[in-house]
Amino acid sequence: MRLEEEIKQSKFKSEFQKLAVNIIYTHGWLMNKQSYFFDKYDLTPSQYNILRILRGQFPNPISVNLLKDRMLDKMSDTSRLVERLRKKDLVDRKICKNDRRKADVIISEKGLNLLKEIDHLDDYFTHLFKNINEEEAAVINEILDKMRG
Repeated sequence: MRLEEEIKQSKFKSEFQKLAVNIIYTHGWLMNKQSYFFDKYDLTPSQYNILRILRGQFPNPISVNLLKDRMLDKMSDTSRLVERLRKKDLVDRKICKNDRRKADVIISEKGLNLLKEIDHLDDYFTHLFKNINEEEAAVINEILDKMRG
């Protein structure tokens, strides 16, 4: 559906203003879809992002600061998210031997198993983009990269 119909606004000051509103609106739409999906696993999209980063590092631990640098949402409170994952036994957190102000995080076996389960359901995310083809997705990716560049 067109943005104008979704938000009930017929005019924008410019195509650039419409683009900004469209990106924000689409981000919210995508986050709502992700939240619905991850609720089944008692995860948030940010917690899932942390688990995926940790799986990519496995078997090596990663510092909370490096984890924060690699997160999609830079505004996330990474320490708090890691602590929630630790309480669910999905990650292990250890104080760094060299610097007691730092903590190293590693994904647990339970966390790895949860990601394996979620990986089998990756079609859900592909389905969200059913209205565009792979070439269109590549063009959108290129334009978004260019916009941030």
